[in-house]
Amino acid sequence: MAAAHYYIWKRVVRDTTRPGRGRRVGTVAVVFLLLLVVGALGLQRAGGFGRVVAWPGFLWLAGVFYLTVLLGLLEVPRLVLLRRARRGRVPATVGAPHTTPGVTPDTAVDAGEVPPDPVPEAPEVDEGRRLFLARSLAVAGGVAAAGIVTYGATRALGDPVVKRVPVTLGKLDPRLSGYRIAVVSDIHLGPLLGRSHTERIVRMINEQQVDLVAIVGDLVDGSVEELGEAAAPLRDLVSTHGSFFVTGNHEYYSGAEQWIAEVERLGVNALRNERLTIERAGATFDLAGVNDVNGASFDDAPDFARALDGRDTSTPVVLLAHQPVQVREAAGHGVDLQLSGHTHGGQMFPFHLAVGLQQPVRSGLETIDGTQVYTSNGAGFWGPPVRVGAPPDISVVELRHNFAGR
Repeated sequence: MAAAHYYIWKRVVRDTTRPGRGRRVGTVAVVFLLLLVVGALGLQRAGGFGRVVAWPGFLWLAGVFYLTVLLGLLEVPRLVLLRRARRGRVPATVGAPHTTPGVTPDTAVDAGEVPPDPVPEAPEVDEGRRLFLARSLAVAGGVAAAGIVTYGATRALGDPVVKRVPVTLGKLDPRLSGYRIAVVSDIHLGPLLGRSHTERIVRMINEQQVDLVAIVGDLVDGSVEELGEAAAPLRDLVSTHGSFFVTGNHEYYSGAEQWIAEVERLGVNALRNERLTIERAGATFDLAGVNDVNGASFDDAPDFARALDGRDTSTPVVLLAHQPVQVREAAGHGVDLQLSGHTHGGQMFPFHLAVGLQQPVRSGLETIDGTQVYTSNGAGFWGPPVRVGAPPDISVVELRHNFAGR
């Protein structure tokens, strides 16, 4: 953050001003913005004051990212324009008369002395022209960054997109074809998202009239004491076979045991390395859930064997697991479909490119080692209230029988 702010100061403050009051004011402003980001990160769970700092701090965090990227891209035209501005300007020393005392160009040869060639100096850019160029590029980068952040904020804070995802399972009984599971992940209740966010998600899920609701981790960023009221609308979820929950990594930073007790109090069933049977019209499939991989640091590790061993392998199993990377182990236990979140779909382009360094799937439906895994973009956000290229979503996964294979 310090390096990014120094770069922004260099291009937006130092290059665009002359020494004096304006530069001092700009320097103080950049230092203040750096402290604002640090405060947002450090005080996001500090109650009312933390929320006051979080909103501008996290918005500026997104601004820092995009402004740094855009100014970096503008370095190329900046160098080209500066080079062109130097052309045609002749330095004062080029072509100046020989000034060695007592020796003139006409007598130098006769005296056995050859006058040195004048050394040309690099052409300089006129100060006014340099300032105009620096200010133009700073304004261009600032306006573009502000536009991107504003667009991203409207996407992040707006209604999630409802996605309909058909998934064919080879072992699914025809009587279960059309079974619908609402998948929601990464709600991230916290300093920026509260009760109204939960109410909106519950309303949108209930409108889909699904058979089952799966909340696949990262529900909260804070304790039950801080956010219990924000999570309360979960009690209003309506579906044929109920609502289910597995832990994400952020639950372990927020008091996982307390939150598991709280969601169960609200009527949402926590699956902790557990499996149960879902039945409709005499046909069944298994629903299982495993803890997040970060639970290992809190004596609550995922246990695939406990959740999946001993089941009837002639029926399909749908696994709830927060991180897509867990599909590697799930495939070894014969899981047919894994439902995940965690990635936020990258949240802010071009962070999409970094997701693949840790996770096998960024967003959508993929097949990994013979197991299908669906990854939701999530319904909330972490950090900046900004989404670019990865809109929030609630996914309705529809299980389908492979009639063509009968």
